[in-house]
Amino acid sequence: MIPRGQTVVSEAAQEIDKLLELHPKGFDLSLERITRLLEILGNPQDKLPRVIHVAGTNGKGSVTAFCRALLEAGGYSVHVHTSPHLVNWHERYRMGVKGGRGELVEDAVFADAVRRVAEANAGQKITVFEILTAVTFLLFSEHPADAAVIEVGLGGRFDATNVISDPAVSVIMPISLDHQPYLGDRVELIAAEKAGIMKPKHPVVIGQQPYDAALEVLMSTAERLHCPTAVYGQDFMAHEEYGRLVYQDEFGLADLPLPRLPGRHQYANAAAAIRAVKAAGFVVTEAMMEKALGSVEWAGRLQRLTDGRLMANAPAGAEIWVDGGHNPGAGEVIAEAMANFEEKQPRPLYLITGMINTKDPVGYFKAFAGLAEKVFCVPIRGSDAMIDPVILANAAYDAGLVAEPMSTVSEALDAIKEILDPAKPPPRILVGGSLYLVGDVLSDNGTPPK
Repeated sequence: MIPRGQTVVSEAAQEIDKLLELHPKGFDLSLERITRLLEILGNPQDKLPRVIHVAGTNGKGSVTAFCRALLEAGGYSVHVHTSPHLVNWHERYRMGVKGGRGELVEDAVFADAVRRVAEANAGQKITVFEILTAVTFLLFSEHPADAAVIEVGLGGRFDATNVISDPAVSVIMPISLDHQPYLGDRVELIAAEKAGIMKPKHPVVIGQQPYDAALEVLMSTAERLHCPTAVYGQDFMAHEEYGRLVYQDEFGLADLPLPRLPGRHQYANAAAAIRAVKAAGFVVTEAMMEKALGSVEWAGRLQRLTDGRLMANAPAGAEIWVDGGHNPGAGEVIAEAMANFEEKQPRPLYLITGMINTKDPVGYFKAFAGLAEKVFCVPIRGSDAMIDPVILANAAYDAGLVAEPMSTVSEALDAIKEILDPAKPPPRILVGGSLYLVGDVLSDNGTPPK
């Protein structure tokens, strides 16, 4: 069995497949197993370059992408760990290249690291995510680089990445409701879990927070731990002015191009990255910022498809966007981006949505009420946790949207063709609701992340 979304039957994929057969899926939040395993491996987490450790409900991936682009613009080599992957496991490990763009880990190197970590674990009880996190530390400790940007998997306090004891900076991005069974059903509780990555007297950067209650928890934790803290809206900020991005912090002001990543929410994400890289001790010039904002890329997050197999089946002249946002907070920022697109270039908006059953579909869909013409609900391949398209369509109705279940994304595209009004512009289509669905779409389209 090849793991969901995996298109390359690689050596590393086969090694991970063995682990999936042996160990339970999902999360088991504790640091005991990962700590034991890392001790056997010689504690590679203590041998990393400067670490930028990133937590948050939304925006983790974007700020990670901005940090990477900013550092690479300055000629630094940067290792990057993200999760989950969209199509191939290798996406989780981008290895830094001196003076150039980081590259996904080579298959042979990856497979060897997985084997060594599995052998060190010797069949002991552990989750696959913990093993893959240990692989992160092993890879990043054995290949020199100037920095490592490491994204938290789930929560913070008991996430497997939180064995990092000496981060250059901890970054907390926007917090909202998600993973409530694991993290709590109030933003204050979730904020307390995310704040768990803060380390005493180590710098902390707090990104834009939609809830005052979450911000209060983060700031009080940082104060208790005596962390030098920079807070969005107080110590640094960014806004659009005359088609440019104005960034300001206690060190000065910069007049920059708008980020390449679409959506106004990316202004705050870019600002958090700039401030985080500075807090990590790197010199950041205006030239670096300009280059980074123009070159940053982040697959599956408001990514526009311009060619590929699915595009060939799309309505003539259609825009197709994919985005893996899957909680109410993500729905709000994605809907805002779609509304901005509508303001600049009106097109009827259709959603093709698939979700898993740990999410809040009604909360996600509410953001699109009055904006989307119709929702087509689809299954997620190979997922036992997917929400049945009929149930998902009912959730969209509960949120005030017209919805219909479909069997596949291709079938949904065909259905959109049938209902288009020739008197209106070609449609704008957003495929999303799950990173797993986005991974399937990128795989089917023949455009996996590189």
